[in-house]
Amino acid sequence: MVYSLGIDAGGTYTDSVLLDDDTDSILDSNKALTTYPDPLNGIKNSIDGLDQEKLKKVKIVSVSTTLSTNTILEGTGFPVGLFLIGNYDLKEKLPTPHYVKVAGGHTYNGGEKEPLDEEAVRDFAVKIKDKVAAFAISSFFSIRNPDHEIRAKQIIREATGLPVVCAHELSQDLGAFERATTAFFNAQLLPITERFMSTVEKDVTSRGISPKIFMLKCDGSVIGIKSALEKPIESIFSGPAGSLVGASFLTGNDSCAVIDVGGTSTDISVIKDGVPEMSEMGAVVGGWKTRVKAIKMETSAMGGDSHIWVKDGKLNVGPRRVIPLCRAADLYPDFLELLKINPMPTKTLIGMNFQPTTFFTRTEYEAMGLNDLEQELLDSISSSPTSLRELRSRMGRYPSTRILDSLIQKRLVQCIGFTPTDALHVLGDYTARNVEAAEVGAEYLGSLCKRTGEEFARYVKETFAKNMASDLISFFLEGIPREEIRKIFDIDCPTKFKVDIPVVLIGGPVVAYKDILGNIIDAEIIVPKYSDVGNATGALAAKGVRRVDFLIRPASMAAPDWEYYVFSEKGRQSFYEYKDAIKYARETGQSMVMQYMEDAGLDPDHVEIDVKKDEIVPEGWDFPMETKIRIMGVGTRLIDEEA
Repeated sequence: MVYSLGIDAGGTYTDSVLLDDDTDSILDSNKALTTYPDPLNGIKNSIDGLDQEKLKKVKIVSVSTTLSTNTILEGTGFPVGLFLIGNYDLKEKLPTPHYVKVAGGHTYNGGEKEPLDEEAVRDFAVKIKDKVAAFAISSFFSIRNPDHEIRAKQIIREATGLPVVCAHELSQDLGAFERATTAFFNAQLLPITERFMSTVEKDVTSRGISPKIFMLKCDGSVIGIKSALEKPIESIFSGPAGSLVGASFLTGNDSCAVIDVGGTSTDISVIKDGVPEMSEMGAVVGGWKTRVKAIKMETSAMGGDSHIWVKDGKLNVGPRRVIPLCRAADLYPDFLELLKINPMPTKTLIGMNFQPTTFFTRTEYEAMGLNDLEQELLDSISSSPTSLRELRSRMGRYPSTRILDSLIQKRLVQCIGFTPTDALHVLGDYTARNVEAAEVGAEYLGSLCKRTGEEFARYVKETFAKNMASDLISFFLEGIPREEIRKIFDIDCPTKFKVDIPVVLIGGPVVAYKDILGNIIDAEIIVPKYSDVGNATGALAAKGVRRVDFLIRPASMAAPDWEYYVFSEKGRQSFYEYKDAIKYARETGQSMVMQYMEDAGLDPDHVEIDVKKDEIVPEGWDFPMETKIRIMGVGTRLIDEEA
């Protein structure tokens, strides 16, 4: 009898699930609080709550995490230097101040447009190497010829010794700016993902088991740990992908909509006939367009740990994730008394960082490259909750909001504040933590908008449910602004939006929203058993998938049957015969799929390979002007090393 272990490390909780592979039944599950900045204790505590005898039979560990998504949403990633090679017309803001444009790049057919300015690459790398943790490179038309990216990577590594990511390694789609963004975020996530996956590996091996370790991708498939560490960007939205696959598995519905409420975000996705709906474009996260293939999803920075704050009598939700008051009171023995005596900020000070419920703690992250003002503020914040009044006493003035934001972005400071989770504690819907702290916070914030504490908590819950409904309807009504849909739910009228497929709620205490959501929209709302560990379940229900794309074009339109170029992630190859180009694409693609499966530890005898070919043959032509070939492999079984 062989078991599998699913782990989902979310923004608030780390969930673990034990699955019997023979019967596809859940044997055990457990939740533990996610720990910051090191997730090791959270993972350990979660797995400790499982049946330890059954755990010894685990042969597969599959992991999903919101780590990458939350890092981008919260802007807390490591600093990255970005190289743009070629003719980049920057009309959009880049995600980093550390960038440079250098000469080079290629044409649409892979010919060199101009030589790479190697000296400029080397100079910039050396100049900023002490300010960044990694580098990203995006060269114009590198999907047609990656030579300049490969050479720049070599130069940067020799000059700095830091990790370097090339855009062509991540996407073969058009869109130079989006490929640059994708490479940037992948580089930013490298150290974070490496630390996280090594933490998972360290814990499971310490238990005397040596399983194959996989990570869930954002398309609902899984990859081996080696590939996961090379391409962490592919794990963005792996949490929602896990909830989508998990919701289908837990409810037995091949078609359903899923609302996944996490600690930091709420995500909407749909599965039809057992297949996740995929985005035609790349994934968009935190407003940044990427070229990462992902499930189609509507996401908002609104979760159980989203910061609830009030300004000018108006309720605001997020986007920042904070430690809930009810949890802080359990973590820090003196916090409740500190909260009770915390004074109300003056009206002119009140804002996101200045609330009567806001406190700050210093994390264990190492501070690097801080200016004097940042260092002064950081030195004034202790590892226990620090109030604004204490900061004023220690510094002689109130801290700058801009500098506070900077320290929070760098993960050096963690906030404590009122959250939707606190609101549920006040209402008695969920009482796992300190209820009194939540009640005190609700009274404080309620006074700012002329409500009692209970009225304020109910207002927060209703607002959260309406936002969930808006996200769901916005997913289906493409092209209509979410803000316009949201206004409809504040109108008192007898009409409702109807959803014809079941709506499955996944996440912590989501059952608290079932009835109120059912009053807002006309749909079958389902909260399945084990909904609180749906993501971890989905990580186990997913399969190994590898897609390889090839593009075949004539080298010259003047003589379309004379020579053919084959473009892929392997670079550009040329053939004089069309049939040879096709043969190369098929054989190379299948070889890459099988190598991927082997690296992932999947049985090559249980890999299904599908080849799709799409030709464009203009009228009057005897040969295709363009041929697209996709080789897709699906691995369904782990190599049985005991056989």
